[in-house]
Amino acid sequence: MRKKVTIVGAGNVGATAAHWIAAKELADVVLIDVVEGTPQGKALDLLQAMPIEKRDCNIVGTNDYGDTANSDIVVITAGIPRKPGMSRDDLLNTNFGIMSAVVGEVVKASPNCIIIVVSNPLDAMAQAAFKKAGFPRERVIGMAGVLDSARFRTFIAEELKVSVENVTAFVLGGHGDTMVPLSRYSTMAGIPITELIPADRLKELETRTANGGAEIVKHLKTGSAYYAPSAAAVEMVEAILKDKKKILPCAAYLQGEYGISGLYVGVPCKLGSKGIEQIIEIKLTVEEQAALQKSADSVKELCTVIGVA
Repeated sequence: MRKKVTIVGAGNVGATAAHWIAAKELADVVLIDVVEGTPQGKALDLLQAMPIEKRDCNIVGTNDYGDTANSDIVVITAGIPRKPGMSRDDLLNTNFGIMSAVVGEVVKASPNCIIIVVSNPLDAMAQAAFKKAGFPRERVIGMAGVLDSARFRTFIAEELKVSVENVTAFVLGGHGDTMVPLSRYSTMAGIPITELIPADRLKELETRTANGGAEIVKHLKTGSAYYAPSAAAVEMVEAILKDKKKILPCAAYLQGEYGISGLYVGVPCKLGSKGIEQIIEIKLTVEEQAALQKSADSVKELCTVIGVA
């Protein structure tokens, strides 16, 4: 019996995530949205691509959470997207209301699922989902670091003129301006990039990474990124469905790790069939720890506003 993944939100991120999952033949997909017709139309279109792609996946579009019952994973992309001039924080109250309603329905339909949160502002929305769901922390995960480190890897590979496959990159902290790209843990074919790229240039790449979403919003003018965010979420889905034990940077609920408690913050996690199976702790310099704490404080501020701190 094939696995079942529900994607909440049939906008660009959700529909593209459905596309990646089907293209990789990972699971059957249910695409759900409050807008009538949109999930149905996109799902049917994608389903009709399966004979061409030679993939056996069933894709269903719906407005009824009954159709999502017994999902293995639920990816939540629902919420209003960021518009030009709008910070992630501006999205807070609107998307909190949406998240609360969605998670209530998800838990009723799929009480044993693993939730992956993609909606912004990411860390606060993951915390809201965790509090609302009442699941153990292993089963509510935020997608942030996979996207942020992919952006960092892209810029490093461009700078060094090498394959992106040769580049690993490490990003900690909240998803947004306070994220902490760790250059000394980032490598090109195993060589620390701190030995290959001058410090001042590295700083520019780190800053560009932190502002990666805003740069795309500025170009698009009427929308935000969706190819890379959806691909990042699907990498997490694949790691869980295939029990890969893959180390990926994810937003996780910390209980003392890195000196932080009671907050969702981006850290390296081992993802397997149970969700987060281990949080990897690494030694940070005084400066890195201070930057991570600053990022956590920023997350806490948002969580306090919506009452989930």
